[in-house]
Amino acid sequence: MKHIYSILIGCLIALSLHAQTKPADTLTLADPTIFYDKGQYYLYGTGSNRGFEVYRSADLNNWKGPVGKIEGHAMLKGQSYGRRGFWAPQIFKHKDKYYMAYTADEQVAIAESDSPLGPFTQKTVKAISGPGKQIDPYIFKDTDGKLYLYHVRLQKGNRIFVARLKDDLSDIDTTTTKECISAQLRWENEAKSDWPVSEGPTVVKHNGLYYMLYSCNDFRNINYSIGYATATSPMGPWVKSKSNPILTRQMTGVNGTGHGDLFADGSGQLFYVFHTHQNNLTTGRRKTAIIKMAFSKDKPSQLNADQTSFRFLFK
Repeated sequence: MKHIYSILIGCLIALSLHAQTKPADTLTLADPTIFYDKGQYYLYGTGSNRGFEVYRSADLNNWKGPVGKIEGHAMLKGQSYGRRGFWAPQIFKHKDKYYMAYTADEQVAIAESDSPLGPFTQKTVKAISGPGKQIDPYIFKDTDGKLYLYHVRLQKGNRIFVARLKDDLSDIDTTTTKECISAQLRWENEAKSDWPVSEGPTVVKHNGLYYMLYSCNDFRNINYSIGYATATSPMGPWVKSKSNPILTRQMTGVNGTGHGDLFADGSGQLFYVFHTHQNNLTTGRRKTAIIKMAFSKDKPSQLNADQTSFRFLFK
């Protein structure tokens, strides 16, 4: 009996040790965004066919979730625009409200909530105005308080556009719509596709200059990469950096490096959160990663990625 008891105790200890040393799971949100608010980081992205799940962390290292208010979701299908294809969300805080700009049914919509955990809903269920298919929204608030919506239109390729956003975020002013970026350079269309892709815009302002990060090549292409362009106005015209691309698979060691969002941590350190392919053999469920970014001290400043800081996110 003592022998059996000893075996049982040994098994329990082994199971306990296994549980403690069980490797963490890599997060697999594509087109990710991280929103920092009141000492907490919130991670959203493409991953659920029912809307958008959200994960939370206090230190960018230990992620819990999904923790959204409705079955782990911050936005659940049926409460806002869209039936399928929930892609590329962005969270934006404006006048004590939280807004989610996102893609569904290959259209752009904006929902609101009282919390980063949701639920993000629409009083009037609708997409923003515009012709054809529109995806990959990004809301930018300039220092003068004006709001802009950057987004991608599917017309002879994926092309990045901008339009003034109404102050109540209900829609864009369609009379202000202007094209910003299209994929024309060799690195932007490695496959020489008849449908060149530029997408996933993120815009920030630094020392009076506007910087737009964007992704090029189809997301399934191993050379999906990040570049940036600058402008003296949020409406452009945009000048592509001669340093492009600034984030590639050669830097990360993993194919399909791209489509993310720039954010600052609690100390002001810039990071870019993005996705990669599952591995170098398959696109699969794309893996979520971050890398440090910094503006150089040159004038105008260059935007650079710190290759040594690249890492995946785990839960």
